[in-house]
Amino acid sequence: MKQAQGEAGTLDGRRALVIGGSGGIGGAVSLELGSRGAYVIVHGGSSRQRLDSTLGGLAGRGIGAEGFLLRLEPVPGSVARLVEALPSLGVVDILVVAFGPFVRKTLAATNAADWESLALLDLALPGALASALLPAMSARGWGRILLFGGSRTDGIRAYSSNAAYAAAKTGLAVLAKSLAAEGAGRGVGCVLACPGLVDTEYLADSERESLRSLAPGGRLAGPGELAAAAVGLLAADPCIASGAVISFDGGLSF
Repeated sequence: MKQAQGEAGTLDGRRALVIGGSGGIGGAVSLELGSRGAYVIVHGGSSRQRLDSTLGGLAGRGIGAEGFLLRLEPVPGSVARLVEALPSLGVVDILVVAFGPFVRKTLAATNAADWESLALLDLALPGALASALLPAMSARGWGRILLFGGSRTDGIRAYSSNAAYAAAKTGLAVLAKSLAAEGAGRGVGCVLACPGLVDTEYLADSERESLRSLAPGGRLAGPGELAAAAVGLLAADPCIASGAVISFDGGLSF
């Protein structure tokens, strides 16, 4: 039964895969999905301890979840190995990609390895996962995909210190809108969320203070509030925000 348009939706009975779901924004999204009734499959990339801690936190809230650890390296075959692992995870109704390396360098200092790794893990990885899962979502008549861009990558801009990263993240807009178009009429929706400055456990105290000086009103967003807003768009049925590229940055400007 479809909910009234605009009503906050539950995700009871849905299975969600969160790439990069063991911490930061991904961890908050895992919790938000679970709080709405989804069973959550949490991917962790480098730390078994962090993954187990996240799974323990979900279990403590009565959320059904499982996890798997797979380090995503910027080398040929890394993305293919993750795609090949998808059938072993069972049905995936919701895909979230909250993973992507960041490199801060001028263009002159950005080398070929930087370009390859950022294009592979920030753009090709979510694209390959979406391509692999879209047919089954379409066949079932329901699916949701949530992608995360970077700060202010909702449009084409010049960047003085992270152009390679921003180029890959800006390219996700083409993927999101293409997924929305192909999924239209089949119950499949895609949203691209572009966060602003978010306070996660990965920030050092010095970084946190530096970012506060740039943040609107001097306040960094909490990962939980970002997750609630983004997942709320996915839970709506129908997904009228499908194809949207949305900045969750509170009016950030540099």
